[in-house]
Amino acid sequence: MILVQKCVTSSEGNEISESSNMSYLTGGKTETNLPNQSEVVLCQDLNGRLDGVGSAVVCDYTCHNDGQSGEVSQLCTRDSDGISGLNADPAAITKSAKHESDMTLEDMYNARYNFDEDDDDSDWEPSEKQIEVLKWFCVNCTMINVEDVGNCEVCGEHRESGILSHGFFASPYLPLEDVNQDELPVTEDSEDSCKQSSLSSSTAVGFDERMLLHTEVVMKSHPHPERPDRLRSIAASLATAGIFPGKCYPIPAREITREELQMVHSEENIEAVDNTKRMHASYFTPDTYANEHSACAARLAAGLCADLASAIYSGRVKNGFALVRPPGHHAGVKQAMGFCLHNNAAIAASAAQAAGAKKVLIVDWDVHHGNGTQEIFERSKSVLYISLHRHEGGRFYPGTGAADEVGSMGAEGYCVNIPWSRGGVSDNDYIFAFEQVVLPIALDFNPDLTIISAGFDAARGDPLGCCDVTPAGYASMTQILSALSGGKLLVILEGGYNLRSISSSATAVIKVLLGESPTIDIENTVPSKAGLRSVLDVLKIQMNFWPTLEANFTKLHSEWGSYAFQDTREQSKKRRRTGLPIWWRWGRKRLLYRILSKQLRAKSSCNFSC
Repeated sequence: MILVQKCVTSSEGNEISESSNMSYLTGGKTETNLPNQSEVVLCQDLNGRLDGVGSAVVCDYTCHNDGQSGEVSQLCTRDSDGISGLNADPAAITKSAKHESDMTLEDMYNARYNFDEDDDDSDWEPSEKQIEVLKWFCVNCTMINVEDVGNCEVCGEHRESGILSHGFFASPYLPLEDVNQDELPVTEDSEDSCKQSSLSSSTAVGFDERMLLHTEVVMKSHPHPERPDRLRSIAASLATAGIFPGKCYPIPAREITREELQMVHSEENIEAVDNTKRMHASYFTPDTYANEHSACAARLAAGLCADLASAIYSGRVKNGFALVRPPGHHAGVKQAMGFCLHNNAAIAASAAQAAGAKKVLIVDWDVHHGNGTQEIFERSKSVLYISLHRHEGGRFYPGTGAADEVGSMGAEGYCVNIPWSRGGVSDNDYIFAFEQVVLPIALDFNPDLTIISAGFDAARGDPLGCCDVTPAGYASMTQILSALSGGKLLVILEGGYNLRSISSSATAVIKVLLGESPTIDIENTVPSKAGLRSVLDVLKIQMNFWPTLEANFTKLHSEWGSYAFQDTREQSKKRRRTGLPIWWRWGRKRLLYRILSKQLRAKSSCNFSC
């Protein structure tokens, strides 16, 4: 993708820009505005999501899609002569020195460059010379780089990387044509090795290329992280590894019906998403876009998830992976948000129940809390929802998912939140939480089908999640959950925005579904101190609803309690010492200083008189 960005400044210093039509969706209605394109810009904030910010200078756009990483040409017209030379008039220098102590910063700057009000600049005209600054966006992480850099300064990916052709098997440091073919995996000669075994023992994959048409139309200063390349990189990795097509059974795609959507979503959500097919570009929230193909993509994703859930529960296939987008776990009963339009995991659980499943477990390991899935099932005892996510006291997007959010209306305990207090969470923390919380509750619940909301944005290298989970870590969590429900396991893609991380992690998970064992050793897993505190907090709350957790809490607290909360006690003491307002603390210091000074003066006076 090549983006040409032009900014022209007139002689009066005004920036010339253009406006374009923009539709925003509010519920099932549309509002048409005419905002300046410069006011619709996306940035990554500390909460791991995108928010609209204004006042970026963006004018005439020209976009050419060549399927590769993008280049940006930013052309600006300005005075090429720069700032005029210094005035060497001695009188002016003397005048400047005389009043220097009384000047403001602005006065000093104007005096240094002799910006006198009496200067005659009527003959000044802007130069027509254009200064061209070329930049390119990394295909792997979308970060911007200057033209003369060959590898991304953030993730190290080559600007002409072959990740969309060979997936994570392509070298991150070499261009596409220099990929070492010897390092690529050897695929089987069979045209369709999945036919060698019966479908009941096969792993099914749901995918349709029409989901790639869901993309952000409005060109902004930075590519949207939820982009079609996410699916392309995973599909390329699976094809290169000979997994799909090859070892997995393809599920034919269909669009979900309105009646099936009504089992999960309100008419407000269904109508709002459906209305987007009549608009070239629209937004549900500043970070949740849609185009004329988005409604179809969302219905295809939901239909694939529903059919996979039914096929797995009924035993027609062993397990499955839904390679779908847009993601779904933020979509609630009414609202679409957080890149999500329809809730794919909730629709899959509903389809499994329609097929006869009495109890469904949803484990959500996306780095963001699945607020939509929790809202849909928070009053249900037939669906157990467990989420592991960054929370940080509600400061991380979407702000929900505290440990004390346990369900309501008689379904307390059927919502289990494991909120991390910081970023950088690694394999050990996740596996420790699985061993101490997830697995004991899941075994007690005894589900008929297990669904994983598999966001890979907690993976190492993800620009939004900023955590440290490896492909082996995801594979280990998948293997743990494979022991439930008689192996009836459906994995649904959610988030994940580093192509190399998401493709390698998804491939590792599918290999476990095919029967391979992960390489990581999960014996004697030692968590971080912050991770241990989070798990203890969850155990203390959830053992009121799941008595089987009480033994784990007692054992961990006796063995690790003093270690886990050592820092918090010290911080609490520090807060008690420094908890007073700063003006009070400084007031006390000044008072003590005056008393000591008076005593020292009295003592020195006494010594002198003696």
